Amino acid sequence: MDRLDSMWDAYSKKGLSRRSFIKGCVALTTMMGLTTDMLQQVVEAAEKNSLPVVVWLHGHECTGCDESFIRSGTPLASDVVLNTIALEYSHVLSASAGEPFEHHLQEIIQQYKGKYILAVEGAVATADNGVYCMSGGRPFSVLLKEVAKDAAAIIEYGSCATSGGIQAAKPNPTGSVGVSSIVGSGKPIIRVPGCPPIPEVMTGVIMHYALFGKLPPLDSENRPTQFYGNRIHDTCYRRPFFDSGKFAERFDDAGSKAGWCLYKLGCRGPVTYNSCGNLRWWNGLSYPIQSGHGCIGCSNDHFWDNDPFYTRLPEYGPLGDVDKIGAAVGGLTAAGVVAHGAMSVVQKKKRQAAEKKSEGKQVDE
Repeated sequence: MDRLDSMWDAYSKKGLSRRSFIKGCVALTTMMGLTTDMLQQVVEAAEKNSLPVVVWLHGHECTGCDESFIRSGTPLASDVVLNTIALEYSHVLSASAGEPFEHHLQEIIQQYKGKYILAVEGAVATADNGVYCMSGGRPFSVLLKEVAKDAAAIIEYGSCATSGGIQAAKPNPTGSVGVSSIVGSGKPIIRVPGCPPIPEVMTGVIMHYALFGKLPPLDSENRPTQFYGNRIHDTCYRRPFFDSGKFAERFDDAGSKAGWCLYKLGCRGPVTYNSCGNLRWWNGLSYPIQSGHGCIGCSNDHFWDNDPFYTRLPEYGPLGDVDKIGAAVGGLTAAGVVAHGAMSVVQKKKRQAAEKKSEGKQVDE
């Protein structure tokens, strides 16, 4: 194809209304973490900019990231694939397969040289010349280097792609590594860790590039800040119990049943950056901590080597030992209540004095 349609062109050709198009843009604006005053820019970009060509490679992985992606609710994965990107190659989502499909891949990377987005799911096996992960009859490591060479940007989907995932867990017999270890640092790379990542995070990242033609704001680890800007601990509904020193000691004790903090049971929420606490999973239905299990830090590098998962973190936070946090916070709270009460008395006396002064002036008049 010589010219790709815009998102609005794709909607129009399918007979979708302008109203549906605007609703889609509103959903995208919200999902990408943009403020409402950016809506007009999103609409204009969706009207004019061509759909980005996307090549999605699959390495050493379980296809869990694809399974997550297709469950995105806002926007729907079907809308992303059919209306907002031009997905030209994917082992899982494409209808084609075999030698003709591999030939199509070569045509795409030549025709759109320097313009296509490369999405990668899965680790790269490097041991024994990469024979533990083959794609199209070649080691995946060879295919990855070939396709990454002329990509405009690379999206690493999932912890396997960002740091090797479970394949790289000790003793790592296949020599699995993350994508960056193979393609180097010469390309713009977006890291979207998670095992798997949240569906709406996956669609939100690719849509940002699709609409604006540039990467979203990234943190020091190349993760999009709108999705990895907060710790699980910061958005966890059990946080008040942590602050008051109320912790479940076992998964079946009274504290656990009452929804107390799971920190002592190995929860990695205080050291894990992700959107699980606010976006949650399955259209906001739940997430691991809400279901009663602590965070295992699946968006952290080499999280599979946390052995065992249920060992609590060491001393955490400026207050020191977590066992003393409740008492310390309780003392601070009491001090705060006393200070607040004292200030309230002062303010009340000032207000009464002002009222008397005002009444005196009215009498004189």
